[in-house]
Amino acid sequence: MKKHFLMAAFAVLTLTSCNNESPSVNTVESMKSPAMENFDKAFKSLGDPQNRPTEEEKKRNTSELSDRRKALLVPASKELIISSGVTESELMRKTGGDMSQIIVWATQIYMKKSDEIRKNIKSEK
Repeated sequence: MKKHFLMAAFAVLTLTSCNNESPSVNTVESMKSPAMENFDKAFKSLGDPQNRPTEEEKKRNTSELSDRRKALLVPASKELIISSGVTESELMRKTGGDMSQIIVWATQIYMKKSDEIRKNIKSEK
C-alpha cells in the first residue's frame, strides 16, 4: 500500500510541478510556501544521477524507494509537516520515526495545500 502511494505521490508531484493551466499572475508554483518548494526539490532530486536507484536497488524489483532514497526526502518532509503546525514530538509520536510514514504524511499535506492554492487561484478569476 505504501509502495503504491509513494509512487502515485511522486507522479502527482511531477504532474503538479509541470502544470500550466492558469495564465494568471498567481500560479501554484508562485504561491507555494518555502517548505512546499523544498519538498518539491527533494522529490526532483531523486532524478539526479547520484540519487537514481543503484543496480542493487533495481535488482530488488520493488516499487518502494530504498532507505537511501527515502533519507533524501525525510528532511524536507519533516519541514513540511512542521510548517503545517505539527510539533516535532507529535511528528515522532505519530510516525515512530518511520521514514515511509513521514514521507506519506508530508505528501498528503503537500497535496492538500496544492489543492487549496488551486482553489484560491480559481476563485480570484
